[in-house]
Amino acid sequence: MLRKYIVSFRDWYLVHIKWRKYSIGNNFHAGKNVVLWAKHTIEVGDNCYIGRNSQIETDIQIGNNVLIANNVAIIGKYDHHYQEIGRTIRNSSQIRDNSYNWKGLASKTVIEDDVWIGYGSIILSGVVIKSGSIIAAGSVVVKDTEAYCIYGGNPAQKISNRFENKQDLKQHLQILKGKQ
Repeated sequence: MLRKYIVSFRDWYLVHIKWRKYSIGNNFHAGKNVVLWAKHTIEVGDNCYIGRNSQIETDIQIGNNVLIANNVAIIGKYDHHYQEIGRTIRNSSQIRDNSYNWKGLASKTVIEDDVWIGYGSIILSGVVIKSGSIIAAGSVVVKDTEAYCIYGGNPAQKISNRFENKQDLKQHLQILKGKQ
């Protein structure tokens, strides 16, 4: 019982103190060692879980009922100006710099409702993961997904539809709509 209160207090602290500049919905949980950083904004919907050791380091909008497993990285494609002439990559300007004026500034990642991102996956900035998608463990997502499909691999490719047939998907959506 005490553990439940400690976890609840920790989540409250993260939402209202540590990450107060971001918009985080109700019933949010972040595991240990989660890192959130964005140049401009992070928006998280209701009933979202981010597993331990995960990091989000890009502008992002996350929908409702999203499950992000442990060790997931959602990161920018252009965090370092690697084409900067006369500077090594290590010493090039970074998106965290106020003076950064290269690619990626307007890039926003979108993860829609009812998405599950599997263990150790990497999502590059600017992609849209559509509603109901599943990203298999260890995948690298570099482009948008289709709704209610399963993706896996490096780079992630469509493996299958989430439901066996359109009738099951239709029934799923009707049940979810009835719960609203």
